[in-house]
Amino acid sequence: MEQVGKSMQEKMSFEDILPLIKAGKKVVRTGWKGGELFIQKQDTLPHVDKSTPYLVIKTESGYYSMFNPTVCDVFATDWIVVEDDV
Repeated sequence: MEQVGKSMQEKMSFEDILPLIKAGKKVVRTGWKGGELFIQKQDTLPHVDKSTPYLVIKTESGYYSMFNPTVCDVFATDWIVVEDDV
């Protein structure tokens, strides 16, 4: 179990966390040691009528960037759900 804020979170595999991402939850890997705060799904692009869902990552700088999981991310078992107030 990994402590996040005031709650304890069970570490999960990518297969376990993917349905939560699809449901709109924010998630992060505990193995990331940089400024990554969370990733989440986006359904639309600004100023575009049609788009497919995609993932973004938010960093400590406050910026969002497109996110594509690496092979290491897909096989990792250290994914946790992030509290909504991040």
